[in-house]
Amino acid sequence: MTRTLEWKVGLELVEDGGTTRAEARLSTGTSTLTGHGTAHCNPTDTDVPAIGDELAASRAMKDLAGKLMREADREMEAAGAGTVPRHTGPGYGWPEAVS
Repeated sequence: MTRTLEWKVGLELVEDGGTTRAEARLSTGTSTLTGHGTAHCNPTDTDVPAIGDELAASRAMKDLAGKLMREADREMEAAGAGTVPRHTGPGYGWPEAVS
């Protein structure tokens, strides 16, 4: 059986005095999850608001993705299924060099 769903993600950004805050909100129709992210402009750097927007937005979406994965893990455990093992090493570079 085919099932089609539409989940909506909204992203709100607010910049004030070199600090950008982002809130990513996922609405599934039955529940809502929210992720947060922040970016700060170093006082010695040139202020480029678009960079702060990108950093804060990506951090908010990463936070949201983590919350969604934890929710899925809880529901899988409640259903008696195992969860996917978490990768604890670095996501880049040479893993054997980082011990």
